[in-house]
Amino acid sequence: MKKLYTKIFNEKEISYNQQGMFIKNRDTLLKPSQVTVVTPVYNAEKFLRKTIDSVIKQSLQFKNIEFILVDDCSTDSSRSIIWKYAQQYANIVAVFLEKNTGSPSTPRNIGIELATSEWICFLDADDWLKEDCLEKLVAILDQTGDDYAVGKTIKETSTGSKIVGEHQSCMERRSVSPFSISDMFHHMGSNAKIMKRQLLMDCNIRFPDMKYAEDKQFYMDVIIHSKTVSTTKHATSYLNRLDENGSSLTKQTDVFEKMDTNLKVIEHIKKKKLPIEQEKMVLNRLYEFDFIIQLFDPAHFLDSCNKQAYYSKFKEALDTAEGLGYDISDNFFYPISKIIYQLYKQRKYSSLEALIKWNNEEKNKQFIIKDNMPYMVVPFLKGTYRYIRVPMLAIYINEHLSGKRDSLKFKVFGDYTQHVNGLIFRSRKNANEEYVFDFKVEDDGGEVYYTASIPLKTFSSSNFEKFIQYDSFRKLRFVQPNQVRFTQEIYSISAPAPAQADSILS
Repeated sequence: MKKLYTKIFNEKEISYNQQGMFIKNRDTLLKPSQVTVVTPVYNAEKFLRKTIDSVIKQSLQFKNIEFILVDDCSTDSSRSIIWKYAQQYANIVAVFLEKNTGSPSTPRNIGIELATSEWICFLDADDWLKEDCLEKLVAILDQTGDDYAVGKTIKETSTGSKIVGEHQSCMERRSVSPFSISDMFHHMGSNAKIMKRQLLMDCNIRFPDMKYAEDKQFYMDVIIHSKTVSTTKHATSYLNRLDENGSSLTKQTDVFEKMDTNLKVIEHIKKKKLPIEQEKMVLNRLYEFDFIIQLFDPAHFLDSCNKQAYYSKFKEALDTAEGLGYDISDNFFYPISKIIYQLYKQRKYSSLEALIKWNNEEKNKQFIIKDNMPYMVVPFLKGTYRYIRVPMLAIYINEHLSGKRDSLKFKVFGDYTQHVNGLIFRSRKNANEEYVFDFKVEDDGGEVYYTASIPLKTFSSSNFEKFIQYDSFRKLRFVQPNQVRFTQEIYSISAPAPAQADSILS
């Protein structure tokens, strides 16, 4: 085939093969490399250069990287951008598809088939890597021989940045079972993750042909088949939300289409016949996070004129749980998720909607403490549902400012009081800037207080968020003393008999 030297991509000058693709720099696949990066591209001209540059500038040295960019028949200047880089760098393998496939799955799968490195990772065309990200991850896997490693992902927005999926990067772990990590099956995007390519080949793991949730199913498969994994605080990738692109597939996919793909993922997981505790862990992410937190997201649920459609879709999800042999709500982490589930089961839809609205809008929630355990008070609900147990509650007591030693005093109640890691001040603009303060525990006549020494004047509330970190990665924000009362009253903890439904679902 004639080799082209023009820096401008010209559709008329290339010849697609029988699979409908043209591959530039294919000879690169014959050369050894340490890691393959696969990037699917579709109309990504705005950020594509930044994405490519972030791989080229890796401290691992670009000569050790096999970079496969698969363009899914872009109509903007993406193809020309890729072509120009592939002209300049021989280890950029540029794949141009003749027809658009409609999903990033096919481009990613093409990358898997072409890849030759021991390790492989995936990077979206509008995201980017910190300079040492690949070096850190490759070093961990070279050292451990684990199947999979994951680092920190920071979501960048126009107003600041935040860490997502903190369970993945809250500590250094080496060669542990993935099922030993809480929330391991959450945040299944392609950021800061690297895995053995041979694992994908041996277990036939590929991205499913779906418009949405294709990465969720893929990474669930990867993690399920990984015997051991590592996590690190030091390898970082950036999730681009600077410009919420309305043309992206995720933005175009409505909530019910998303839930339909989630139903497919549920059935996919069920067919695996995993050991029961492993199955519970994987499916809980889908039932609680996707079909309660996401489906009943107040941003779209409360404004909908067709809430019956939401309930019908939720019923489809619950139908898939028939025959599992256990109550899926027993595995829910958030107590309010269980209440929403129970209200739905009792067909108390008006109460369910009121609870979601109240939880979203009420900024001054009230709590009670009974036997050192915290409950959130829902004033308009009755019986069991009026008092919702929350895992943890932190009560701000006071601050002491002095010329030499400032301090912040607080109390903590709940299930994880023995697993409080520290008091965190994290920059709202730069999630990498955070300060961790230890505390001392004081017993004042039976009242247990926590006191942390902090230069409080340094941390303005407008620039820093403050929270308690517990159970390794979970966040706990403070409530004011006037939001809490202590009681010895006895509250019913048994579920009331199903009341008459306040609306009918056909």
